[in-house]
Amino acid sequence: MIDINPQRILTRYNVKVEKEMTPEEVAEKLFPVEENIREVAKAVFEGDEDEVVESIQNAINNGLDPLNLINNALLVGMEIVSTLYDDGVLYLPDVIISAQAMIEGIEYCKERSDQEHEYKGKIVSYVVEGDIHDIGKKIVTVLLRAKGYEVVDLGKDVCVEEVIAAVKREKPIMLTGTSLMTTTMVGFQDVNSRLLESDINVPIVCGGGAVTQDFVSQYELGLYCEEASDVPKIADAIINGLNIGQLRKEFHKH
Repeated sequence: MIDINPQRILTRYNVKVEKEMTPEEVAEKLFPVEENIREVAKAVFEGDEDEVVESIQNAINNGLDPLNLINNALLVGMEIVSTLYDDGVLYLPDVIISAQAMIEGIEYCKERSDQEHEYKGKIVSYVVEGDIHDIGKKIVTVLLRAKGYEVVDLGKDVCVEEVIAAVKREKPIMLTGTSLMTTTMVGFQDVNSRLLESDINVPIVCGGGAVTQDFVSQYELGLYCEEASDVPKIADAIINGLNIGQLRKEFHKH
């Protein structure tokens, strides 16, 4: 009987084949070094809301500022989740669970501080009037919040008047609208017209099963987005000063 050395089987041309790393092993290399910060970020990654709050309590008791924990621990942990999602290591349910844990932590930190947390920017999100299919909107909302944006979620089947009122009230950097049906996506045209009438040039990021780039490009404020994961990138580009023409050049397929 031949004695086979498994180690030798995994080696060819003097190159060792490493086993595939688990998401936890990948993340372990990305967590912050400082212990209190690390524990908060790790709890966010694991999506454990109770552990997030407990680790924040420990950090505060050890002298760390609650608002600093939002930026340096909670958002850092969520950024690791987002990075691994972009790399195909994690999946959407992982992002949703971690985002909920992060939001729980943010609310707790805000309660423990007498200062206001500053988000990267405010975004209004909605599903067009007549459409009740909101899974796309929920995904976009989660991804935006995971990237540090404040999202005003108007819900589904939202009338044009409510959208315009929210824009005037909240003054967002952009709108995100979704429509699954061809019969309802014309609502984007109404929102576009009403905003222009009010001299409001806020980009309307449009997506959903029925929506096409050619359709969205008809409207002055329209910006088409096929993948939900691109919406935070669009928001970042707006923060960096890109106008609608530049955004279309960057994100539309040509």
